[in-house]
Amino acid sequence: MARAPATQEIEVPPEIDRLEGFPHPRETAVLFGHGAAEQEFASALSSGRMHHAWLLSGAPGIGKATLAYKTAMAALAASEERDAFALSLSVNPASIAVRQVRALSHPGLLVIRRSYNLKDKRFSQSISVDEVRRLRSFLGHRGGDGAWRVVIVDSADELNVNAANALLKSLEEPPERTLFLLVTSEPGRLLATIRSRCRTLDLKRLVAADLEQAARQALVAAGRKMPQGDAASVLTRLADGSVRRFLSLEASGGLALYQEIYALLAALPEVNWSKIHVLADTLSGNAADVRFALFFELLMELVARLIRVGATGQGEAEDTRLAQRLAAADRLATLAEVWETVAREKAETVALNLDRKTLILRTVSRLEAATR
Repeated sequence: MARAPATQEIEVPPEIDRLEGFPHPRETAVLFGHGAAEQEFASALSSGRMHHAWLLSGAPGIGKATLAYKTAMAALAASEERDAFALSLSVNPASIAVRQVRALSHPGLLVIRRSYNLKDKRFSQSISVDEVRRLRSFLGHRGGDGAWRVVIVDSADELNVNAANALLKSLEEPPERTLFLLVTSEPGRLLATIRSRCRTLDLKRLVAADLEQAARQALVAAGRKMPQGDAASVLTRLADGSVRRFLSLEASGGLALYQEIYALLAALPEVNWSKIHVLADTLSGNAADVRFALFFELLMELVARLIRVGATGQGEAEDTRLAQRLAAADRLATLAEVWETVAREKAETVALNLDRKTLILRTVSRLEAATR
C-alpha cells in the first residue's frame, strides 16, 4: 500500500496589505516622518488617557499601518520591554510582544481586513460582516490585569455596510482597555457615526528626505539597492510622499516606463508610430495587467500636471518647460478634454475587456491632434 507523504506543504495565503517582495508594515523597523503622531500615542499610553478609538487617516502608503502596528506593539508589550512613553513607541525588537505581533499570534491583537479565498485565489471585494463578527469572541476574552486588547482595521473604508454596522456596535460600547485603530485613505466613505466615535489623526505625505529614508529601509530589507542620483529624485517626485508608491514604481520598472512616456510627450506633435506600436504590444498582453495600468496612471498624472502648470504657471522646472510648449493657454481646454476622454475610455476598456492596444494607439493619436 502506498504511504502518504510524511509532510504536506501548507499554502500560506497572501496579505492584501503587503506589497509583494517587501516587508509588511508590522515588520518595519523605523517609522519615518510621523514623529508627532508617534509621540501623541506614546503620551496617551504613558498618561493612561488613551482614547478607545482612533481613525488614522491619510494618503495611501505613507505609514498609517506602520504606526498602527507600532502602537499595538507598545500597548501589548510588558513594561520592561518598552522605553518610557514620553516621546516614542519604541519597544525592544526581541521582545515577546514584537515577535508575536509580527507573527499575528498575539492573543491581545485582532486584525480585520479583506480575506483571501484559497479556492478562488483572490481577495474578497470588501471586508465582510463575518470578519467583524470575530470581534465578539475576541472582546469576550479577558486578558491579564491591566492588559490591553488592540483591534486594527485596515482598511476601514473597505468595510461593507453590514460590517460597518457590526463594528459600530463595538465602538459604541467598548470594553475597558480596548484600543481600536482604524486605518483609512478615504475617511469620507466611513459611516458618520463611526467617525464621530473616533479621534481622527491625519497623517501627512512624507517630505522627500523622510520618504527616501523610508524607501531605503524597505529596499535594504528586501535585498534591493536604493536608486541613486536622478533616478532617486524622479522616483521621489513621482511617489508624491508615498513610500508604497516609491517601492511599487521601483520594483515594477516604473521609472523606465515614465521616461518612455515623458519622451513621447516631449516629442509631440511628432510621433514615432513604429515605436508606439512596439510599446503598445508590450502593454496589451495577457500578463501585462500591472504595466498597462501603470502606463495610464503615469501618463494621466503627467498630462494633469502639465494642464495644472499651464493654468497656474507653477510647477517643477522640467514640467514647466514641457507645459510651455504643449499646454499653452489656447490648448488647455482641448488637453483637458482629451484627459477626460482617455480616462473614460480606459475605464470602459477595462470594464468591458476591450482591446488594449487599440486604446493605447487611440490615446496617442488624441494627444498628437491636441498638440498640433
